[in-house]
Amino acid sequence: MITRYFKLEDAKEDSVFFFGARQTGKTTLLKQLFPRARYYDLLKSDEFERLSRRPYLLREELQDYPKGELVIIDEIQKLPILLDEVHWLMTNKELRFILTGSSARKLRRSGANLLGGRALLNNFYPLVSAELEDFDLDHAVNNGMIPRHYLIADASKRLSGYVGTYLQTEIIEEALVRNLPSFNRFLEAAALTSGEMLVYTNVASDCGVSAVTIKAYFEILVDTLFGYLIPAYTKVVKRKLVQAPKFYMFDVGVTNYLLHRSSLRQGSPEYGHAFEHLIIQEIIAYLGYHGRQKDLSYWRTGYGYEVDAVLGDAQVGIEIKSSAEVKDNQLKGLRSFGEDYPQARLIVVSLDKYRRRKDNIEIIPVREFLSDLWANKIYEV
Repeated sequence: MITRYFKLEDAKEDSVFFFGARQTGKTTLLKQLFPRARYYDLLKSDEFERLSRRPYLLREELQDYPKGELVIIDEIQKLPILLDEVHWLMTNKELRFILTGSSARKLRRSGANLLGGRALLNNFYPLVSAELEDFDLDHAVNNGMIPRHYLIADASKRLSGYVGTYLQTEIIEEALVRNLPSFNRFLEAAALTSGEMLVYTNVASDCGVSAVTIKAYFEILVDTLFGYLIPAYTKVVKRKLVQAPKFYMFDVGVTNYLLHRSSLRQGSPEYGHAFEHLIIQEIIAYLGYHGRQKDLSYWRTGYGYEVDAVLGDAQVGIEIKSSAEVKDNQLKGLRSFGEDYPQARLIVVSLDKYRRRKDNIEIIPVREFLSDLWANKIYEV
């Protein structure tokens, strides 16, 4: 059994919204952490049907529940009307709730009761390297880190089913788009932009729809936790900087599937793109689990110098290279960044065999970097 890094500490004293993409392991974690909690699973048709017809049943069933006890409602976005009953039970009976879901979009857009800030927001992510005793880098680069995908040899069929389930449950059932064929084309185009600067007009041209539509589609991906927008770092501007965000899908395995990438091997450009994506994925999870999601950005000048990840207020600059031996010409972006932000710690994550230093730039083998990241040795949170 895999022990997850995240322990949902907020739920020990408060009610929480607990959001994560499908199949990241939310339900498994909750049953491990809170085996005695009252549990309502809205994916079960009978549970959904009875509570959708009579939401007040939740109040009737819990009004005599002991004060301070925990109740879990899984997939709360399927039945937002229950939040009124949850609110009443929190206020009048002092019950605690964990409200899980794969998207907050429907809750916000339906005008649902979001509990007036009484429930803390926690996000959950796919597996991370710190949770795996025998972490297999190349396997993760190919399969991604969704538990059901990482734990088998070939995840291609499960990835196909995963994308199909996403389209069915998040897009079709929730009627988020009117033109499904265009959204299907967009998904592949979005995968192509993963790790690249996001220019809506370029993606719109590829998909044959308007830039306004493409922007709305990206908002759907972010709201359904299928992807992330990473802003450009533009503080203390000493030169012309790019300000467009970057986009990453939430799991590199999903990106591989949409781009028809498989059997990626070290040394190939495709492996390099997936390697970068995996490291960014780990950084996103690390910051997210510590409530510091906004501490991640990237940096790029108008002349093309770039740093893949900037942590905090230019405290750490990280370049990601899948090279077995990082060369001087691969350090131009970090050196340029260091000139503008001399206080920054400069790091290259690579496939180098041993840790080394070139002037003020640390070159750290990927496994050491990931170990240091989760040990709070790269960026303190």
